[in-house]
Amino acid sequence: MATAVANADPARLRHLIEREAAKAGFDCVAVTTPDAIPKAPGRLQQFVAEGQHGSMEWMAETVARRGDPKTLWPEVRSIIMLGMNYGPDQNPIAMLGQKDRGTISVYAQNRDYHDVVKGRLKQLAGVFAARAGAEVKVFVDTAPVMEKPLAEAAGLGWQGKHTNLVSRHFGSWLFLGSIFTTAELVPDAPEPDHCGSCRACLDICPTQAFPAPYRLDARRCISYLTIENKGPIPHEFRKAIGNRVYGCDDCLAICPWNKFASVASEMKLVARDDLRAPALDHLLTLDDLEFRTLFSGSPIKRIGRDRFVRNVLIAAGNSCDPDLAARCTALLADASPLVRGAAVWALAQLLPAAEFARLRARQSETDAEVRSEWDTAA
Repeated sequence: MATAVANADPARLRHLIEREAAKAGFDCVAVTTPDAIPKAPGRLQQFVAEGQHGSMEWMAETVARRGDPKTLWPEVRSIIMLGMNYGPDQNPIAMLGQKDRGTISVYAQNRDYHDVVKGRLKQLAGVFAARAGAEVKVFVDTAPVMEKPLAEAAGLGWQGKHTNLVSRHFGSWLFLGSIFTTAELVPDAPEPDHCGSCRACLDICPTQAFPAPYRLDARRCISYLTIENKGPIPHEFRKAIGNRVYGCDDCLAICPWNKFASVASEMKLVARDDLRAPALDHLLTLDDLEFRTLFSGSPIKRIGRDRFVRNVLIAAGNSCDPDLAARCTALLADASPLVRGAAVWALAQLLPAAEFARLRARQSETDAEVRSEWDTAA
C-alpha cells in the first residue's frame, strides 16, 4: 500500500478527487496539510479559558485533540476539505417579521446534514482509497476537528468576523466535511480574508455575541441559547430571541458575500414546507411523540421536546398575540419544569397584569426554579 501511494501521480489523484467529489454532490473541494493551522490551537484555548464555550464541556475536554489533527490520527499526511452548499431560497431575516410563526435556522429545515454529508464523504473516501491505495478517515462536525480553520487553510473560504466560513462563491452557506488520508497530496493555497472594513455581521447580532471581530461569546449566541443550553434561557436575552425557535442565521444572512450564493441543489438540504415558518400555535401543542414524528431525520430532534417547547414559549411571549395565551396556560401543567417556567414568562408578556396576577394566585408550583419565574414576572 505504501508503494501505491508513493507512486501515485499527484495530478491524477487531484483529478480523481474533484471528479468523485462532484459525483458525490459536493460543491467545492481543496487540500491542506495537518500542520496548516498553527494559530488555531491558541485561539481555541483562549476561547475555552475565558469560559466563552458556556456549558459545552466537550469543547474543553477535546482542546488538545482539536488543536492538532495528528493527535486524532498520527498517520495523516493530507486533509481533503469539502463543502456542500445549503443556500436558502429566501432571505432568513425576512422570516423574523412573522411573529406568529417560528423561525428555524436554515441548516435545520430538512434532513440532518451530519447524515447527508457523512454518507457522501464515505462514498468519496471509499473510491479514493481504492484508487489511490491510501488509508482514509472521514469526519463531519461532531468529531474534534477544527473544520473552519482547515477549510480556510485549504482555500475554500475564510473565517469571517462572525467566526464562520465565508466563500466567494457560496457566501455563508457551506456544510463542511473532511477526509484525512495517508496519501501525499499537493496542498492548495489558503484563502485570504476579504471582510475588509465590513462589520455587518457584528452589528446585526441581537444579543451582541461578538466581543470583538473574529471572536464569539457562545454564551450570548442565540444558536447556543436555543440549542446547546439545557436550562432556562437567561432573562436578559429572551426579548432579543424574537421568534427564533431553533438557532439563528442573522450574522450569516447579512453577509454581503451572499450575493454570489446559490440555492442548494441537494434536495435533502432544501427546506421542507412545514419547517419554513411553522405556526407557533401548533408547535405549542407538541407532546414527545408528536415532536419526534415532526422532526424525524432533523437535527432539531437532538435537543428533545422540552428544550424545543421552551424556545417556542419564548417566541410566543414575544409574539404580542393574546390568542396564544390559552396554549401557554395549558403548559403550566406540563411535566417539565423547564417548560412550565418558560410558560410563566410567556404569559407574563401576553396577559394583562391583573389577569396574570389572578392566574398566579391559583398556582401551587413545587419546583423552586419555576416559582422564581412567577416571582420575577410578578
